[in-house]
Amino acid sequence: MHLPFWLTTALLFPVLLYQGKRTRRTTPRLPEASGSPCGQYGEGEPARRVLVIGESTAAGVGVDNHEQGLASQLAKQIHERTGQAIAWHTFGVNGIRLGALNKQLAKADLPEADLVILSMGVNDTTGFTPRYRFRQQLLELRDLLGTRYPAPLVLLSVPPMHLFTALPAPLRHVIGWRARLLDHLYKTLASETPERFSYAHYPVISDPELLASDGYHPGEKGYRYIAQALAALP
Repeated sequence: MHLPFWLTTALLFPVLLYQGKRTRRTTPRLPEASGSPCGQYGEGEPARRVLVIGESTAAGVGVDNHEQGLASQLAKQIHERTGQAIAWHTFGVNGIRLGALNKQLAKADLPEADLVILSMGVNDTTGFTPRYRFRQQLLELRDLLGTRYPAPLVLLSVPPMHLFTALPAPLRHVIGWRARLLDHLYKTLASETPERFSYAHYPVISDPELLASDGYHPGEKGYRYIAQALAALP
């Protein structure tokens, strides 16, 4: 139990509750992206296959179609850097938490991939998923994917929610604090078990032009910005 966080949350609870309800009421709820959730850049047999799984960012919330989303943009960046044919596939559900995602993935017909990225954490942050449960669900996810995808699962860091301008203060700061606690679990797992997990830093989006109309999710330029950072990783 992280006592300072829970004491702060308890003290501010009436304000946080009011701001949370007001934010849900006033923030536009954007749909998931449309179109095919898979594609390829380049001709012939792909040299690499990218799979992004997770919540709204994997579902392409903030853009009109999946070709503008994270998986497609990342595959395009890798293709342009290497000249190789790169296939991509995305599997995301807006508003989902990790435990529910695991259940859906267990029943899903997932494609071949040699790079699997988990984009998760926002809904478990706002839903106050206990850290021990979140850690256990990450381990369960890795076991679920392990036989099919032996390479380390890439944990895309929990977004820096203390910078989300759509959230008012102090709600933004408390939620950001919680997000950092969950993100620390990512870093710990990647450090302790590098053969199972790796960690990729989520680049800070400070330019409003990179955000969608809700001021919360990336827009097309924002997904491209994140993809460029991921493509540059070794």
